Amino acid sequence: MSAVRTFDDLHALVERFFAATFSTDNPIITEAVKRMLAAGGKRLRPRVTLLAAEACGGNAAEHLHLAAYMELIHVATLIHDDVVDNAATRRGVNATAVDYGNRVSVLAGDYLFAWIFKNVTLNYPHPIPNVLSATLADICDGEVLQLQALGNLDLPLETYVEIARKKTASLFAASAQCGAIMGGGSAGEIHALHEFGEAFGIAFQMKDDLLDMVADERSLGKPAGNDLTERKTTIPLIAALASGNGGFRAEVSRFYDDGSNDAIPAIVDGIAREGGLEATQVEIGRFVELAKNALEPIEPGPAKRELIRLTEALRS
Repeated sequence: MSAVRTFDDLHALVERFFAATFSTDNPIITEAVKRMLAAGGKRLRPRVTLLAAEACGGNAAEHLHLAAYMELIHVATLIHDDVVDNAATRRGVNATAVDYGNRVSVLAGDYLFAWIFKNVTLNYPHPIPNVLSATLADICDGEVLQLQALGNLDLPLETYVEIARKKTASLFAASAQCGAIMGGGSAGEIHALHEFGEAFGIAFQMKDDLLDMVADERSLGKPAGNDLTERKTTIPLIAALASGNGGFRAEVSRFYDDGSNDAIPAIVDGIAREGGLEATQVEIGRFVELAKNALEPIEPGPAKRELIRLTEALRS
């Protein structure tokens, strides 16, 4: 089994791979993607892929291309998201659309998807191309569902979780599943790691939505309170509205209808006052436990311990 077992080791392995290896046939797109990669990011999806491979007895270093494709799918979705959301910054730098324009950005995202799938279908066996194509369909479906839910103060928690499952958790699930497949995992191990990735991804999205309310812009790499600016109904707001305070609901409704973004700090204070932040932490904890429980069929070892550590970090 590979000696690459720590979070820092995997981070360095992925970073070196991108710096030395990544290139497409289109120089503009290569430049745009490398610029976003250089801006940073947690690289959690490729790490999950490599850890899943190791957890099933594989060698992480043999699956760097596959892990890189998981991150590049994520990058392509971010390029598209920033066009849809008219975002100005991403990871602390200009969004791709700011520097290259919407038309080039949309085409860059499309090209990157096509380039990834060309390489995946050439180099990886069934069912990996099917898993990734189904994942991309889920991501797009989740984004459409989220757009349809904008400004909906009656959005059920179950619908929010379904959106998070599709637009975020599906790629974590695919990362873990594909890593397990290439690592030689049994059917039970592959299923377990898919279930882990899905629960982990939902908890990750909830944590991201929580941070949008409480973190500063510098640490987020994008404007704080951005979800409220875009009139998204995320779990902290859903939980706060569930408290039944009609005055708070009316305040949010006025803001979503025609309010100034100057009202966002007051809305965030209201979410905290109504227990939305605490309730979100509880839900994160629930999915953290689901993710950890999903790993029970996996044999103990360094890779499993690292997956558990990454999952527990979502509580903090």
